[in-house]
Amino acid sequence: MSSARPVVVYPPDEDGGRRVRIDGIISGRAFSVRDVAAFMQVAGRQEFDEMDVVRTDLIEWRGGGPDQWAPGSGATGG
Repeated sequence: MSSARPVVVYPPDEDGGRRVRIDGIISGRAFSVRDVAAFMQVAGRQEFDEMDVVRTDLIEWRGGGPDQWAPGSGATGG
């Protein structure tokens, strides 16, 4: 089942990195909201900054929201 949102941020891994998928393509691992914003900019959303990442409805956060970067610190699911 695909996400209705074009961006998915997966739960933190053992190193605190979170895979980021934009429009069905894995963009890389993010270690902060700043990293997610950079991936968004590379994907063509140059206006995105950290506050946009936190507030947008374009992102589906799995395993915790934008403040969760440690493994096991977020909600389950995804």
